[in-house]
Amino acid sequence: MENFIQIISKPDNIPIVAMLLLVIFFTCVGLRQALQNDRLIQEGRKDEIIDRMSE
Repeated sequence: MENFIQIISKPDNIPIVAMLLLVIFFTCVGLRQALQNDRLIQEGRKDEIIDRMSE
């Protein structure tokens, strides 16, 4: 584990780690929104999706 932390904390690797965290974050946000939209479609409220996107 110590070697892993040393590799991650090197200045060359910090932007890569930051990008990885951003990708994970935005993937989670996108999947959460997709699940919410799927629920709206199943409930027959498909027109509310566009309203939620404009908020």
